[in-house]
Amino acid sequence: MKAVVMAGGAGSRLRPLTIGRPKPMVPILEKPVLEHILDLLKRHGVEEVVITLQYMASVIQNYFGDGEAFGLRIHYFIEESPLGTAGSVRQALELLEEPFLVISGDALTDIDLSRLVAFHKEKGSALTVALSRVQHPVDYGVVITDPDGRIRQFVEKPTWGEVMSDTVNMGIYVIDPDVLTLVPPEKAFDFSQDLFPIMLEQDRPMYGFVSDGYWCDIGDHITYAQANADYLAGRIKLPIPGRHLGDGIWAADDVEIAHDAQLYGPVFLGRGANVKDGAIIHGPAVIGEDTVIDSHARVDRSIIWRNTYVGEGAEVRGAVVCRQCRLKANAVLFEGSVLGDGCVLGEHAIIHANVRLWPGKEVEPGAIVKSSIIWGSQARRVIFGRYGVTGVVNVDLTPEFAARLGAAFGAMHPTGAVVTVNRDLNRTSRMLKRAIIAGLPSVGVNAVDIENVPVPVARFFTRASGAAGGVHVRVSPYQRRVVDIKFFDKDGLTINHATERAIERAFFREDFRRVHQDDIGYINSAPDVITQYGRRFMDSIDTQAIRTRRFSLVVDYAHAPVSLVLPPLFEHLGCDVVTLNSYLDPERMSITRPELDRDLTRLARITGATGADFGVRFDVSGERIFMIDGRGERISDSDFALTLIDLSLRGAARGQRLVVPANASMAAERVAAQHDMQVIRSRMDPTSLMLASTQPDVMLAADGLGHFVFPAFHHAIDGMFAAAKFMELLAVHDTTLADTLAALPPHHVVHKSVHCPWEARGRLMRRLLEEYQSYRIEQIDGIRIDMGEAWALVHPDPDSPTCNIYAESTSEEESHALGLVFASIVDELKGP
Repeated sequence: MKAVVMAGGAGSRLRPLTIGRPKPMVPILEKPVLEHILDLLKRHGVEEVVITLQYMASVIQNYFGDGEAFGLRIHYFIEESPLGTAGSVRQALELLEEPFLVISGDALTDIDLSRLVAFHKEKGSALTVALSRVQHPVDYGVVITDPDGRIRQFVEKPTWGEVMSDTVNMGIYVIDPDVLTLVPPEKAFDFSQDLFPIMLEQDRPMYGFVSDGYWCDIGDHITYAQANADYLAGRIKLPIPGRHLGDGIWAADDVEIAHDAQLYGPVFLGRGANVKDGAIIHGPAVIGEDTVIDSHARVDRSIIWRNTYVGEGAEVRGAVVCRQCRLKANAVLFEGSVLGDGCVLGEHAIIHANVRLWPGKEVEPGAIVKSSIIWGSQARRVIFGRYGVTGVVNVDLTPEFAARLGAAFGAMHPTGAVVTVNRDLNRTSRMLKRAIIAGLPSVGVNAVDIENVPVPVARFFTRASGAAGGVHVRVSPYQRRVVDIKFFDKDGLTINHATERAIERAFFREDFRRVHQDDIGYINSAPDVITQYGRRFMDSIDTQAIRTRRFSLVVDYAHAPVSLVLPPLFEHLGCDVVTLNSYLDPERMSITRPELDRDLTRLARITGATGADFGVRFDVSGERIFMIDGRGERISDSDFALTLIDLSLRGAARGQRLVVPANASMAAERVAAQHDMQVIRSRMDPTSLMLASTQPDVMLAADGLGHFVFPAFHHAIDGMFAAAKFMELLAVHDTTLADTLAALPPHHVVHKSVHCPWEARGRLMRRLLEEYQSYRIEQIDGIRIDMGEAWALVHPDPDSPTCNIYAESTSEEESHALGLVFASIVDELKGP
């Protein structure tokens, strides 16, 4: 049997380890990962190998040559431009006449390839995928199979809400050659994103083989260290080179260990390694070829490559040190730090945790280095979360960080593009916004400062002005020291995950363009932003109907920029308004939940006392609204959502559609059915709600949390427009809030939270699918199990080790009982 090894990876997240070598050449116990893979192939009878290359191809070719020294015949195919996983393998079609193996050259594994091939033949499969069960499936491609192993679904790098199993694609396949005829030649084509969907559509037999062997995709420094530790601990069935000296100490030839040195296994010492007197090494540790650990130095859980010197009294704790480095006396490396090739640390120099030094850097004696040198001032794998880029001000989010983030975002757009930038009132947001603005022109992008306007206005202006994107900086509404940085696309909507990852790659690698002085972007301000928004706002509602009704309102502006926008619009609509908290207060951009409840209680009391039609409070961003009825009672978010849904659908044209999230009550469908309308369910985050609203014929999107989208105005969440539209609908249909509420169908959604460790989530979701396969299941966001008049949704929380359970039945009591049942089921199924 022949094999194709994909070895074109650059390993950007492993930098600086991969600055001078491609990812497959990073060593595990002194041997490149790719060599471990070739040894594995050879043990399972493979004699001829095709290696596909791209990044630094010559390094691999020079090391392995024609393969004779490794007992193999090796052919090479080099991609001039990226062809994707399937496209790169397609190049070798002329050499492949019978079923062949495909394996990644940058993952460590001991999978039983012979059993995999036998399984492929036994099933008569056209393509067999090797699968592994992992604790964090969101980093991989999840594969869902039938009980006999036939594949029925792929989900590439899912969010936690999309995780339906803990079985993931190992990037190891057995393929019949005719499958490659589906891959267009010389074109970028991926196995998981392009080829597999075609095969599923054509119903070609594809099977998944669940392997119990070891597999580690070496994607970053954490998994790299883990792979070395696992190898030393015997978790992988591969031979450890060298002699076993006892107590977990392994040594190659010519190793010298002083009699009073202390080694605590597992430890591997490469050829010629020298451990001097009084030195202490705590495993798991790897000491490379010809590396010296001098007197009284201490190495703890670290990997040190060849030809490196660790001086007297130096300390290396949980670090990776590349080849030919020099750590002089009493230098210290802390947890997670990485030194690239050829770095020099002077005496008593200290490298703080998670700091990375790119190759060839020299640190002066006594210097304390708290941030990475040249590239990568953060050691985080990702910078985007649920609310954009979030962190503690001047700790996680510094001006330097923000300037580079602005440059990374700007680099996503062509030179000369325009990006809008705005903020809330807080001085923290002003500082970071100005740093972002400084980064944008450096990559040739023009920044338009729209100062402090509500988020819906910023989204609207980004789209209306023809900008390429936008940035909004705010203090977190509920955490005073935390700042959120949100990014918009050209339509004013939150950028998608693919764009987030592209920004992260540019940010960590810092390989975005730096333009010539003549091409540096401009920084401008935008006049009449609020005026343009107001004009479109008024054109999008029936102003005459509202004026005729002459509403009386109590409005709480939350000390936020909403008070700069709505008062003249309410005046133009003929509303009689009692205003609360209308002055701007930069210190009130973040409030606690008790403070919010106190303000809502005050709003309710005043609304009831004044006899107003209703009271409304906006959050500081202008996106969310809280409603009070004319009697001074607070309306739940879910009740108000159904109210607006009902009013919006009355008299709407046939074929119009409504968007609600996966956890919304079935009452949404009941209301829609009364008007012969269709309901679309989206994922539960606000970004997905806005994206779903862009589908044809959607007239309203509502999430039951005070967020509304009216696509005829804009595809962005906008609480200000929702309040005006609510008045229009009451006036047009000549009804009241109380009458509309009274006509709503009952709804009883309950929410419960169950502790669920991150590593148990994939297993839990797989077992749920297996347990309830006879039911109607939706996989929009988590697993929603339809039981006729009742349903339950299990949704792994993206930010904490918990699972959210939503349930609804025919009564409040039945709903709570169903929620408790599924809480118990989750507790049971998440176990080992």
